[in-house]
Amino acid sequence: MKFKRRNLEALGDLVVGNVGRDDADNEDEAKYFPYRSSMYITEFFQELDTEYQHDGSTRHRWVADVLEQMLAEPHNGPTRPPEIFCRLTAQLMSRSDRHNEGPDRSRALAQLNEVLGREGFEAFYGEDNHCYLRHVGTQAIPLLAANPHRPFSKAEQERRQLLASYLDHCSEDDLIEEVLLPLFRQLGYHRITAAGHKDKALEYGKDIWMRYTLPTQHVLYFGLQAKKGKLDASGVTKAGNANMAEIHNQALMMQAHEIFDPETNRRVLVDHAFIVAGGEITKAARNWLGNALDATKRSQIMFMDRDDILNLYVVTSLPLPEGALPAPPPNPWSRSDEPPF
Repeated sequence: MKFKRRNLEALGDLVVGNVGRDDADNEDEAKYFPYRSSMYITEFFQELDTEYQHDGSTRHRWVADVLEQMLAEPHNGPTRPPEIFCRLTAQLMSRSDRHNEGPDRSRALAQLNEVLGREGFEAFYGEDNHCYLRHVGTQAIPLLAANPHRPFSKAEQERRQLLASYLDHCSEDDLIEEVLLPLFRQLGYHRITAAGHKDKALEYGKDIWMRYTLPTQHVLYFGLQAKKGKLDASGVTKAGNANMAEIHNQALMMQAHEIFDPETNRRVLVDHAFIVAGGEITKAARNWLGNALDATKRSQIMFMDRDDILNLYVVTSLPLPEGALPAPPPNPWSRSDEPPF
């Protein structure tokens, strides 16, 4: 990834605090980033766990050189900057480093986005008060330490519970359109196409097909079969549940039929199949599927259950579906037959 030199130097000005004045009467001319001398510039980069040390040269140009090296590090596509650059942005916009403004740092954020916008990116604060980057065109957000098995904060646990309640009452179409499509877009899949359930023509066991581009630019195609309820291996399946044998047959059907990719103008076969359940996949169902798949197919059919969906959704900082948001508190003055005072 490469930024224009003038934009790198403009970012360098923000890092070293060259923009604005502390004694400015006009808000547009005020300083919202703290001034950093040579020692504090080195300290800033040491806090990022890097070994960069300022050599005494022009401060903002030296920072621009460092940013250019950071952007040259390996990354996942042109819409996702390297992790080190994302961590630098988050540290630069730390709410504890606010200067001459409130904790929301709205003016500092506006100055940063003025520069990032020229390169097609935007900085924003997430619900966890950390600053993230996203690509303006695709809304892709680089994932920082997106470990779904890490401990969750209290706020993340509350979001997880809200999403779990939503999965209890949502339809299968809502599961696909409101939860799975945003989730897989955020995870880096693209050309995501949902077959839908209103018209099942030519679905062939696929609810979704999508593709993923490897760092080598090779493309893998994925099909996804989604079920709202529990997947079991019972001989007599209860209402609301689905039998793993049936889902397995649908996954095999998915892999045997071609899909048309309009971007490459050719038909392709699905390389891998996801089986996704909005409920639990029972232990017996997992064991049955493991026995049904021989060694050559174990990597072609993968499965995710409710816990996987909830954990991935939380760590990727996706906004909750509209139906999962808590209801606003009632307005005590909403009754028309009583005066407000």
